[in-house]
Amino acid sequence: MIGTRLGPYEITAKLGEGGMGEVYRARDAKLGREVAIKVLPAHLAQDAEALDRFEREAKAVAALSHPNILAIFDFGREGETSYAAMELLEGETLRARLEAGALPARKALEIAALVATGLAAAHERGIVHRDLKPDNLFLTRDGQVKILDFGLARQVEPHDSKSQLLAAPTQAPGTAAGTVLGTVGYMSPEQVRGESADHRSDIFSLGVVLYEMLTGRRAFEHGSAVETMSAILKEEPPELELLAAKQSPALVRTLQHCLEKRSGERFQSARDLAFDLRSLASGGSSSSMSGRTPAAGGASSARRRLPFALAVAGALLALAAGFLLGRGATPKPAAGATALRPSFHQLTRLPGGESSPALSPDGSSVVFERAVGEQSDLYLQRTDGQNAIVLTADCDRDDIDPAFSPDGARIAYRSDCAGGGIFVMGATGENARRVSDFGFNPSWSPDGREVAVATERAKMPWNRPGKSELWAIEIDSGKKRLVTKADAMHPSWSPSGKRIAFWGLPTTTFARDLYTVTADGSQSTFDLAVRLTDDPDLDWNPVWSADGGYLFF
Repeated sequence: MIGTRLGPYEITAKLGEGGMGEVYRARDAKLGREVAIKVLPAHLAQDAEALDRFEREAKAVAALSHPNILAIFDFGREGETSYAAMELLEGETLRARLEAGALPARKALEIAALVATGLAAAHERGIVHRDLKPDNLFLTRDGQVKILDFGLARQVEPHDSKSQLLAAPTQAPGTAAGTVLGTVGYMSPEQVRGESADHRSDIFSLGVVLYEMLTGRRAFEHGSAVETMSAILKEEPPELELLAAKQSPALVRTLQHCLEKRSGERFQSARDLAFDLRSLASGGSSSSMSGRTPAAGGASSARRRLPFALAVAGALLALAAGFLLGRGATPKPAAGATALRPSFHQLTRLPGGESSPALSPDGSSVVFERAVGEQSDLYLQRTDGQNAIVLTADCDRDDIDPAFSPDGARIAYRSDCAGGGIFVMGATGENARRVSDFGFNPSWSPDGREVAVATERAKMPWNRPGKSELWAIEIDSGKKRLVTKADAMHPSWSPSGKRIAFWGLPTTTFARDLYTVTADGSQSTFDLAVRLTDDPDLDWNPVWSADGGYLFF
C-alpha cells in the first residue's frame, strides 16, 4: 500500500508489476533520495537457500558500480516481505522505444556498444545475464543505457554459470507467467538445448537485440515457442542481405558474428564486441570487418596501413600479394624498378568455405582448411590445378592452421584429435604424429627444427578467448620453451631465425598492434618487445617477406 514502510524506505507510488514481482517508487529516509523498490514474489522470499544466494549475487552486482548496469543499493526483509532497493531511472525501456519501429543505425550501434560495455564489466566478475532483451534494457532521459534484472530474477533451472539468480528469465509487466515467447526469442542456441550458458550466450542475445533495433522486427519470431526455438537452432534471421544493402556489409558481418550458432565462433568477449560496435558507430575504418579496400596508389590510406589481402567468401579463397607501406612517407621503388601491383588468381571453387591457406616454399601447392558441416579438415591443391585432396580424413575432429616446413616436405598443423595439440605430417598427409599437447598457428623456424605456437587461437582480431603466450617446440623431441609471456597471437618466424613477429593486445590500451621479439626468449614481456605499429586500427596476422626485410599484415 502507498505509505507502507520497508526498512528505511517509504512507498510512494506503484511503477509496475510482472510475474517476478512488483516495483514501487519509494523514498529513502536515511539518505533523502528517491529509489525503486522491487518486492520479491513469495515463492522466492520463502526459500532461505535461494534468498541467501540471491543476496550474495546482488552484492556482486552492486560491487560492479558500472554506469551501464542498474545499481542495487540494498536488500532486506520486512516481516514476510523481501525486497531490493535499486537506482530509480527516468526514461523508457528499449521495448517501449521499439514500439515506434526500427532505430537509425548509428543510434542502434551506440546503444548496443553501451550494453556490450556493461556486459563486459559483469562478465569479468563471472556474472552472466542470460536474459538480455529489450525489456531489460533501459534508455534514460540523459542518453544513458542501463542493463536491468542482473539481480532480480528467479532461478528457473540449474546452470553451470557462475551467476544463478541474477540472470534467469523474467516477465515484462503485463506478461502472464508462462508466456515464454518474450524470453525464448532471445535465447542462445545452447540455452535452447538446455546446455550451460556462459558469457557468449549474452553476446548472442545482444546480437538478437541489435537485429531488432535495426529492422524493427524480431530475429526468430514464430507462432509458438517450439517453432521459435527451432529457428534459433537452425535458421538465420530474415532479410540480412537487404539489411546489408540498406546499412553496410561491415555492420551485418558484425551482427552475423554475434549470431553464430556455435558459441566458439562468436565474439569471445563483450569488450571486443563493444570495440567493434563503437568503431562502426563512429563511421571509422578501424573495424576489422569494414571490408573496405584501400584505393590503389592512395597516399593517405597507404600511409595508414599495410594491406595484405586475404579474401575468404563462401567457396572463394584467393591469395593476394600486397604492398608494404610505412607509417611515414610512402616507400619509393628502387631505381629501375617498377611499382608492385597486386594480382589475383582464384585457387578454389569448392562448396563450403576455405581459410588459413599456406603456400609451399616453391609456390607449387597450397594447403588450406576447409569446413564441411561442423568439421574442418586440411586439403592440398596445386596452385595451377583445381583438384584438392583431403589430407586429414582419418580424424573426425577439427584439423586447422596448416604450415609448410621450410623444405616443403612436412606440414605442421593444429588438430583436436588424440587429445588435441600440434601435429606434423608429410606434405601429402602421410605419417601424422603429435608433437605437443597444446598450441595454435604453428610457424616453422628457418632450420626446420622448431615451430613457434600461440597458446590461444583467434581467427579474427576482435575474437579473443584470453591471453596468449608464445612457445617454441622441437619437432623431433617435443621439448618446449617459452618465447614470450606478452599477449601474442599468429607467430611468424623471421627468415633469419633471430626474431618472431606477432600481434598482441596490451591490457593498458586494448589496441591490436604488431610486435617482434627475439626467438631465444630473451624478450619475454611487452616492455622488452619491439613495437612495430601504434595506432587505433586493428593490426594483425603478420607474415615476413622472403628476404626478411618487410612484414605483410
